[in-house]
Amino acid sequence: MSTWQAGWWAGARRVESPNFGLRPEGCPVSLVVLHSISLPPGRFGGPYVEQFFTNRLDPGAHPYFAGIAALQVSAHFFVRRDGEVVQFVSADARAWHAGRSIWQGRDNCNDYSIGIELEGSDTQPFAPAQYAALWPLLTAIGAAYPIRAVAGHAHVAPGRKTDPGPYFDWRELARRFPGLELPIEVTA
Repeated sequence: MSTWQAGWWAGARRVESPNFGLRPEGCPVSLVVLHSISLPPGRFGGPYVEQFFTNRLDPGAHPYFAGIAALQVSAHFFVRRDGEVVQFVSADARAWHAGRSIWQGRDNCNDYSIGIELEGSDTQPFAPAQYAALWPLLTAIGAAYPIRAVAGHAHVAPGRKTDPGPYFDWRELARRFPGLELPIEVTA
């Protein structure tokens, strides 16, 4: 049995988001963009990220939500602190995760990237279970799509975004995936 079916990965729990579109014709997926998210900010667990990416976030559930509940955003994947992987959008489709963005002189990163949200923040390390889930996910993506690079949201939207933040382990990513272009130089 294939690990992918119409862009849906068998290793993820499927929760479909209405926030996606078609990729431009002849535009292969070549980039993975890593993000971090916590809702409300700095708090982990709960249903809020899934609600946010499926347009079901209650603006009255927390004061922060009033400013974001009407946004229509998504990512392809969400990796929870416990390592569970949730998929919102087929990797064959265009998720709405990078916004105004540019990578290596090409704008509109959503057109040619897969977005992975890690449950986290800029203020603390990611959980070991998240890395244990991320590595097989990146391996599966690389086997199915011609991925050449992995970048953070901060690298494709500089000055506008800071995620996945200073605690993301770029060195380990470089060690495990030596052929990928990364946004920073990693030394041994």
